[in-house]
Amino acid sequence: MDPLINGEHAFEALDKGIGRRDLLRAAALISAGATVPRWLTSPGVADAAAPDTGEPSVLQSGRGHTAGLYVPSTPDTVRWGYLPNRDSTPIATVPSGSVVTVDTVSHEGILEDQGRDPVRYFAGHGIPEDQVLNDARAIAASALTHDFVADGPHIVTGPIAIQGAQPGDVLRIDVVGLVPRAPYGVISNRHGKGALPGEYPQTPDPEPGASAAHPELFHNVSTFTPVRRIRGTLQGVLPVSQQLRAEFPIDPFMGMMGVALDTSDRVNSIPPTVAGGNIDIRDLNVGSTLYLPVFVPGANFFVGDPHYLQGDGEVALTALEAPLRGTFRLTLLQHGSKDIPGGRGQLDVPFGESADFWIAVGLNKDLNEAMKQAVRESIAFLSGELGMPNAVAYAYLSAATDYVVSQVVDRTKGVHARIQKAHFVEQ
Repeated sequence: MDPLINGEHAFEALDKGIGRRDLLRAAALISAGATVPRWLTSPGVADAAAPDTGEPSVLQSGRGHTAGLYVPSTPDTVRWGYLPNRDSTPIATVPSGSVVTVDTVSHEGILEDQGRDPVRYFAGHGIPEDQVLNDARAIAASALTHDFVADGPHIVTGPIAIQGAQPGDVLRIDVVGLVPRAPYGVISNRHGKGALPGEYPQTPDPEPGASAAHPELFHNVSTFTPVRRIRGTLQGVLPVSQQLRAEFPIDPFMGMMGVALDTSDRVNSIPPTVAGGNIDIRDLNVGSTLYLPVFVPGANFFVGDPHYLQGDGEVALTALEAPLRGTFRLTLLQHGSKDIPGGRGQLDVPFGESADFWIAVGLNKDLNEAMKQAVRESIAFLSGELGMPNAVAYAYLSAATDYVVSQVVDRTKGVHARIQKAHFVEQ
């Protein structure tokens, strides 16, 4: 059976009244069976492939299968470069436990250094007009203001309020599905950004007059990356030489999932915060769960920065940026709930969970301090959730847990732990 069809059946089985722990167990079984990548369990995954060839195709907004509340990305439902705050009006309100599907839009291809015209930009890479997303075109052509220098780059969809959510609660976000919406993406390196600013890009500095009308004057480097079906899986393809190319299977995730901070200030979309946002943790793929502390009534969930693949560190500046149809289950955990990870009945920072790992998070402008926070959060989790003495937890983490640099390019740097669940067994 075709993996895309197989994945559709898998989602239907997962979605019938399944709880968090059962969802994670099911994802683990899928992984252990190694039959299909986890994203192929997404609802509507068959819409990502052309029916005649099986090659990846364009999934336009509003078309194909969606689950639960459907939210398109339009000039009325998005912000460009900044996040919802306590004053933001929700575009929808849902009860706890609701499933929502969001058609997210990538900023790559519509930014000013690419001409703010996705049809023209992608035509330069051989993409015909009907293969460019209509929602990306509408946002780029809209009256939405965007300052390329001062604002973040991201298209942020939301917010969605959750009935009854109050400060001190926790929002649990189950990533139910992520479906590619285009057979291509973009990886960008921009001046003054990335892990090696001043060394890359190896092009002249931006010139006066650089703008959407003159994108060539930015001298930034964006690498167009086609996605092809190779040996039964979707893979990004990059040239190496006349004899060699790089092929890498996609593993979609949302770089940005968050809730509103309790502020009236304009919140830039680039740095991640205690409320989530641009955390860029690639382990938060299909079957995973993100827990976020709630800071404002309704929580005000938002999503954006869709990725097809990212290496830990995200060193050039961006991942393989490309649009996704994301399906999420949003569940409110009230303050004091035993279902909040860590046994403390509350959270102070984001916490993740996958079928294989518990994911403790550290965030700081100083990478060393981010590492320290991730370790402290790991110890607190093992102590509070499992009753492990702090000294033993510290020893265990030193011996058996990997700490990963999530990203070093978002002003506030991220480190996260991958604490292996399989290590903990009953005596």
